[in-house]
Order: sequence, then C-alpha cells, then structure tokens
Amino acid sequence: MANERGYAFATWTSFIEESQIRALLKYKVKYYFAGGKPGIMPTDVFAKILSELGEMYAADPAMALDDLNYGPTGGQSWFLKTLAKRLHKVRGIPIDCESQWECVSITNGSQQALYALLDTLIDPGDVIITPSPAYLGFLVPAVKLGARVLTVPTDLDGIVPEYVERAIHISKRKFGKNPDLLYVVPDSDNPKGTTLPMSRRRALFDICENHNILLLEDSAYAEIQFKENPKPIKTLDKENTRVAYLGTSSKEAAVLRVGYSVMPDMVREQVLKDKGYLDLCTTTLVQRILDIYYREHIDAAMKKGIPLYKKRYEAMAKAIDSSFPAGERTDPTGGFFIWWQSEDPSFDSGEFMERVAIPNDLLYVPGAPFYPITGYTLAVEEDDVVPSVPEHNTMRLGFSYAPPDIISEGIERLGNLLSKEL
Repeated sequence: MANERGYAFATWTSFIEESQIRALLKYKVKYYFAGGKPGIMPTDVFAKILSELGEMYAADPAMALDDLNYGPTGGQSWFLKTLAKRLHKVRGIPIDCESQWECVSITNGSQQALYALLDTLIDPGDVIITPSPAYLGFLVPAVKLGARVLTVPTDLDGIVPEYVERAIHISKRKFGKNPDLLYVVPDSDNPKGTTLPMSRRRALFDICENHNILLLEDSAYAEIQFKENPKPIKTLDKENTRVAYLGTSSKEAAVLRVGYSVMPDMVREQVLKDKGYLDLCTTTLVQRILDIYYREHIDAAMKKGIPLYKKRYEAMAKAIDSSFPAGERTDPTGGFFIWWQSEDPSFDSGEFMERVAIPNDLLYVPGAPFYPITGYTLAVEEDDVVPSVPEHNTMRLGFSYAPPDIISEGIERLGNLLSKEL
C-alpha cells in the first residue's frame, strides 16, 4: 500500500488500527475506568530495592557492569530459578525447581510472548479458537498474521468446553483445518472478568489432548484473586507437552514489562528464537529488581494489595447495581475488570463514550474491539460458523486504577448518563 509520498507499507497497516486501549491513554479524565493500569503498587518496596541495588553496585562494580549489559535472550539463570520456585510453590506448576528451571523463560511483557507464539505457530489460513469476547492484544496480532479466528460463546463461567469441541469439528469440516491453538485467560479474564471452574479447565485440557491442539493459558491475573481460585490448567500438563503457560509481573509487581512462561520445549525454543530477533534480550537490571521482589517481597505485597483491589471491585459493582439501566454485568472473583452489556442491542457504547462520557470526564473501553475485526463465530443453533460481528452494546470497566470513592462517584455519574440515554 503506497501513500502520497510513495512509501509502500505492509498490507496490514491498511486494515488494522492503533490499539483502542493504547489510544485511550491520551485522555486525562477524573474518572478513569479504561486500561488495566495497576493502581496499587508497593512503591516503597521498589524504592528500597533500588536503594539497596545502588549500594550493591558501588561495592561490586563487576556485578553492576553485568547488570547493565546484554544477557541471555530467555533470561538470566538466577531470575529463572526464582520464578521456577514461585511457579511450583504457589501455582503448582509441575517443574523441578533445581533441575528444570530452564523450562521457564521471560519476554518483554506477556504481550511479547503472545505475539512471538503466534509468529512461530501460525501461517495464513490456520485456525485459532478463542472465547467471545477475548483480549484484543491477542486477537489483533492473530488477524495481522493471517489466522482465521474462530470465536466460541461464553457465559458467566467463561468459555464453554462443549462449544469448543463443536468448533473443532466444524473447523475440520468447513476449513479442512484442525485448529492450531486454543487461547484462554482462565483467571478473571480480560475483558469479562470470568474465572473458569476446575471442571472446565480439565475439559479444555482433555479436548486439546484429544485433538492435538496447543492450549495457550494466559494467566495474567492469577495472583490478583479475591477468593481461592482453581489451579492452572498447566498443572494437568505433567509432561510439559500441551499447555503454554504465561504470567506477567505487570499486574502483581509493577509495569516493568517482564512476562514469564512455561512452554513445551520445542515451542519455547522457537519462541526464544523469535524473541531474539524482536529485542535481543530483556534488560538485566529489570530482572535484578524483580528477582529481589519475587524472593523477598511479593507475598507481603499481595497480602496488602489484594484486599484493596477487592474494595475497588466492590465499590464498582455496588455503583453499577444501583445506578445503571437494564443490562447484565459479570461478577469477577479477581482481576481488574467488570463487563457490562446493555439489554438494548441498538446501544453503541463507543459512540456514547465519544459523545457523552468523555465530555463528562469519564473513560472506559467500548466492547467492540474485543471481537475480531475479521473472523468467524460459532452459531450454536445452526451447528455452523458465521462471520464474527462485534457486540456494540458492551463495555469493559476497569476498577484497578481509581480509589473506591472516585469509582463510586464516577460509576454513579456514568450510570445516570446511561439511564438518560437508554
């Protein structure tokens, strides 16, 4: 595609726009319910870590030189060992921390892991199954790389395994393709906030085993849970052959852009090859900071932070229930988001945000971007797939950033404006 100056851009630039969530960061409003920005971070802990590091580097210039230098693409061994211990101890991932720590690798945020996984697995025309709606940071790269995205209906417990099974058979029949990938966010997912019960996790694992599909488990919100949540799907993957498990420091520590993963060996090798061409390596200094945090501080920080996130969720849920017009919201057990859908199918939350919400100092994320810009969805009654169509009468409301009083005030204001509109 050429512009007026004659530069030829890649085809994808003509049909993929800037991320809706990234675009919304330019707005400065009083009532910010848009991006999943962590609003509770142990800033005092990181100040302490940085102070200690300054002393360590002054005493050991050789260590400072190493930490300010290039490092292995997949991460420093000492940091990977720390992550392996936590993944085994807290999440129950079946790895031996002493002998299998190299099963863990890091990326610049879990977003990079999502992209690299797609880049190494997907050729144009390959089929990926996702929930509907799903995280746009996965959907857009999938479409960009030429995947056929096949979405499956969800309910208040997340993706429905029966529909996944049906979608696989239809994909084989209609496209002549066994799906390559099933993508799920099992813990307080983005965007709906739903959590998969253990029975569904087992069912999804068994389906992927039976059909030889890689299951991509994006566990970005696993540590931010108000109630005890089920164990990861990865705990069922005893031989490390079926599930690619992703976590991130950005929700449980700070937005230092480090994702961590446990993937089947052959998948990990290809993803790290891809990462090497994307960024060479992740900054060692950032790994050092997080290594100290994960070894010495995370448990105390989570014990303090999670109840505070719960109060923010409760403030938002209460205000929605008391002020919003007729519709349905999700009831998350953790994470950062509540999903609301108006019962009026003609309502357009994107148009409403531009025309009414932003001028009233309010910001959320309209629901439409969480549906693929091109792809298919399972038509349950017809036992077929049809072109995917966004549901514009939806919105994602983030409770992670603002304090409870601002949430209560802002959501009541939004509810009153919606009630006047609808």
